[in-house]
Amino acid sequence: RSAGEGSLRRSIAIDSYMDAASLAINARHSSAAQVFAFTGRGEFRRKSTFAFKGSQRSRRAPATAAMGKMNDSGPVVKDLVLIGGGHSHVYVLKMLGMNKLPGVRVTLVAKEVNTPYSGMLPGHIAGHYTWDECHVDLRPLCTFAGHRLIHDEAVSIDLENKRVILKGRPSISYDALSIDIGITPAKAVQGASDYTTPVKPIYGFGERWEALLDRVLSTPAQTRVAVVGGGAGGVELALAMQHRLQVELEKAGQSADRASFKLITRGKLMPTHASSIRKTFLDIFHDRGIEVIEEDGVESVLKGEVVLSSGRKVPADECIWCTQAAPQSWPGEAGLETDNGFIKVSATLESTSHSGVFAAGDVASVVGHPRPKAGVFAVRQGPPLHDNLRRYLLGEKLVDFSPQKVFLGLISTGSKHAVASYGSVSFGGASSTGAMLWKWKDHIDRKWMKMYQEMPVMASPEPDVSEVALAAGPATIAALQAVPMRCGGCGAKVGASVLSRVMARLNIPTRPEVEVGLDQPDDAAVITVPPGMVAVHTVDFFRSFVDDPYIFGQIAVVHALGDCWAMGAEPHAVLAIAQVPYGLESQVEDELWQMMSGATAVLEEVGCALAGGHSCEGAELALGFSVHGVAKREKLMKKGGMKPGQVLIVTKPIGTGTLFAADMRAQAEGRWVTKALDSMRKPSAVAAQLLVEHGAKACTDVTGFGLLGHLVEMCKGANLAAVLDLDEIPVLDGAEECLKMGITSSLQPANVRLSRAVANRDGIANNPRYPLIYDPQTAGGMLAAVPKENAEACIEALRQAGYPSSCRIGEIIEHLPAVATAPEQVVFVQDARNKFSASGESKERVRPIDLNNCETGTCEIPISQKQKAK
Repeated sequence: RSAGEGSLRRSIAIDSYMDAASLAINARHSSAAQVFAFTGRGEFRRKSTFAFKGSQRSRRAPATAAMGKMNDSGPVVKDLVLIGGGHSHVYVLKMLGMNKLPGVRVTLVAKEVNTPYSGMLPGHIAGHYTWDECHVDLRPLCTFAGHRLIHDEAVSIDLENKRVILKGRPSISYDALSIDIGITPAKAVQGASDYTTPVKPIYGFGERWEALLDRVLSTPAQTRVAVVGGGAGGVELALAMQHRLQVELEKAGQSADRASFKLITRGKLMPTHASSIRKTFLDIFHDRGIEVIEEDGVESVLKGEVVLSSGRKVPADECIWCTQAAPQSWPGEAGLETDNGFIKVSATLESTSHSGVFAAGDVASVVGHPRPKAGVFAVRQGPPLHDNLRRYLLGEKLVDFSPQKVFLGLISTGSKHAVASYGSVSFGGASSTGAMLWKWKDHIDRKWMKMYQEMPVMASPEPDVSEVALAAGPATIAALQAVPMRCGGCGAKVGASVLSRVMARLNIPTRPEVEVGLDQPDDAAVITVPPGMVAVHTVDFFRSFVDDPYIFGQIAVVHALGDCWAMGAEPHAVLAIAQVPYGLESQVEDELWQMMSGATAVLEEVGCALAGGHSCEGAELALGFSVHGVAKREKLMKKGGMKPGQVLIVTKPIGTGTLFAADMRAQAEGRWVTKALDSMRKPSAVAAQLLVEHGAKACTDVTGFGLLGHLVEMCKGANLAAVLDLDEIPVLDGAEECLKMGITSSLQPANVRLSRAVANRDGIANNPRYPLIYDPQTAGGMLAAVPKENAEACIEALRQAGYPSSCRIGEIIEHLPAVATAPEQVVFVQDARNKFSASGESKERVRPIDLNNCETGTCEIPISQKQKAK
């Protein structure tokens, strides 16, 4: 065959009928090749042409193939991992969401889910911006873009095996890596670590500043503040802090002069700027009553005192450390070439020592282009970093980037004024020009933030095969062509070699009661029930709702064990049912290992064995467990064990349903989701034990049917009624805000059908919190009835044990509420305006009523035929 002007250089034949897809490549004399894709109908068709030039490839046309859609971007071919949510990376995250690379899975590893914008930090310190206005929330950004977010800290890199080592969980693999982690404070000075408030790392300075502000305002004596560092950052922060303190002191009715400031610098003030800028700011400091101590560095910091090189001792009740920061040590220790600790990169932003590793922002040192560590350069590196990451993943030649040598700096003065600096030119300050410059700076900063706070609505492309798969080579293409032919039944099992490698890497917990388990695999597990005990069995399974398989594994096992704990039983062993998405063998292995690592970590913590299980491939990640537990019969807690007068206690806040519905729409703030995940990952083993110790005989875990649904089950089981205090129910941060946006779980409408169980529905329905009692929970807390005399001690014990939201949310009553008009109205929901009183209880006893599930899986409460007859 011929292609273009010459004969075929490389012919590719893909045989999808073989168990292991094979590839034949024959070198010839042309510059082009044809890709033929299996159509699924026993034939091949030509899909695209691409040209070869040395080791590089130039794209000529989009490439697709007849493959089933696995997810938004097809099966994973390459993993791109971004460490850190710096200014360069937020640009990359957004661009890779708006113009996806099919076949590439993007994972962001971030120590903090909210990254501060350095350009607005002085304005935030001065009180001109709220915390939210100057922080980029990385979770909605990743949700919009379809990227994974791992909330953890990278501590090293295994460069040989291409894995990122994380602080609190298993490592993750990468094919391409980019690092944008910023810098840390350089505190080589004696006493600096003990007696100063560091500005770096910048993401935590806001909280440290607020703590300092509270200390000053609560101290009646004169407060002396020393700012160490004479660069633009130190100048802006000194002026911003003075402005804010004076404003806050005046609000408190105190003298604005009660806080005095000094700025200390080892060299000249703002040494990298023009002399005119230096003079302008020296005049501003003079007018504001701030002493500037130049060319006299700090030798040591003592409590209440800063000692300078000249021997001068400067009194300082508070010391702000804003000196030149240092790079983090772990990139160099991992083996990356560095320049004074900063990752050494070429003009393409790729590491000079390791191909496929990139760095940007303050952590990078660009060979041939030394620049100050300023946010403007990190912002400007975003587009070339994004371009070269795409080029690397596509096998294309990287492009050099030359940063500007002169840049415009708009430096704020604390009040809403600014000074412009461009080379040797400067103007502005405490004048009308300075006020105009502040408005200009404010507009620029808000425009930049808006890029990452308001996401456009994007159509999801549905490619068949990706350009990245083509660039990865014929072997990858061959493997992916087999995806449409994936078998069902036992043919869908994860391969034995993959499974055995995963199991070998896991730390599998066991117990002596497991006679036959994973340590000696057989057709089934054999578990001994200790004498005097009864066996408690339960099962749970659901698909993933978070993009982190490790966290999903943790939540899935906590959720599954919840039923066992709610019965007062101790889980002894579980059998896992794991489903992982179709993909390359290495991707399937890593996904399964990450998920099961999270699960086994929780199992080990609570002393439960993993005795066996089943794994398969499917369209999405999913995990479930069959749980075997034991308990003493007399210690069992049942839904029907409540007694009149007992107090209702819940151990975790509610709101996961609406929060994760909002998260799916990129409408939930990152810190809300982080707190929710922390709550969901918390096992309820100790909580259940404490409830038993304090006399609980009735308990359930709050899960899919919502708080009201599970309370009604308890009422029906005991033939009693309950008063639920809406104002006392603990709620996760952000849940009420999500409800105000009109966002609820897809299960909410089915759960709301149970509103017929609420005796005072019309009177309480207008409370904005009311929909939360129908909110479906995942890995929710325990809901228990405890004797009234033990309630306070029980709540205190729960809080001390790590369940801080534990509280009393209601009580059990013997008769139906007086306002009840039907026998199924067994719950009175009270708030501050709708109080339940003793006279609010009728004389009518709660009668047994059948509790049947409707077709949606929720629990309506129809009156039984026997009662109808009566």
